[in-house]
Amino acid sequence: MCGSRARGRGCNTARVTIYGDLLRYRDLFANLFRRDLELRYKGSALGVLWSLANPLVLMAVYALVFSVLWRAAPPELAPYPLFLLSGLVVWVFFSGSIQAAARSMVDNAPLIRKTRFPRQLVPLSIVGTQLVALGVMLVVLLPLNFVLLPETRDTLWLAPPLALLVVALAAGIALAVASLNVVFRDVEHLVSALLLPWFFLTPILYTREALPSADWGWLLDVLHWVNVVAPAVSAVRDPLFFGTLPQLGDVLYLAVAAVVSLAFGAWVFGRVDDRIAVEL
Repeated sequence: MCGSRARGRGCNTARVTIYGDLLRYRDLFANLFRRDLELRYKGSALGVLWSLANPLVLMAVYALVFSVLWRAAPPELAPYPLFLLSGLVVWVFFSGSIQAAARSMVDNAPLIRKTRFPRQLVPLSIVGTQLVALGVMLVVLLPLNFVLLPETRDTLWLAPPLALLVVALAAGIALAVASLNVVFRDVEHLVSALLLPWFFLTPILYTREALPSADWGWLLDVLHWVNVVAPAVSAVRDPLFFGTLPQLGDVLYLAVAAVVSLAFGAWVFGRVDDRIAVEL
């Protein structure tokens, strides 16, 4: 693949091919996607509606703690539950994709050892199943905000295309994590350990503007731009909750981060592709 057998233009072509296989092998990808979706919701009465359970439970808990008990939620973030949901819709998809993809190739070891096929389809199908959950959350949240937050009615339409950039961001990172976990099995544990502090360092429970910045403004800026999810949350939540156009810096950052993530995921996969069947 791209790592040792291709350079320059050939390397770029190989990276494009990795994602182009989604179209060339779309029937296989559809089968993997359908299998993952069925396994995830097998035997459940509500099916994909369970994808709402996690963000709704998180919303209820954090709203109770920060808005009712602690009363720390600023008035400008009211209604606070909708503020939380507008950030959780991004975080739940992103974290779910990364965590589920980390073990995807290991869990599919028998299939990978027996059959020769584009192995990148395995973690990307996991992102696809998480995309269904993202779609369900947006289908619920968009009309809810339309009714309860009239100021968002002119900007809500921006949220879905921005969410697609988040999908690209998550897909590249998921592919890289899944590939690295084949060679270094500690990666899945590292991802699990990082997700909790990553959540609290992402402006989901708060906004960067609401934090005291007299002495630590520079630190808030560093945390915002180093954390690839922070600009994504801000870019999606601005039109979805505040009814404003997203900050240009956040949108540009998200677009560039999505492209870099896809390229990085393809590069990592290309370096380990020949070793995947052997390592598994």
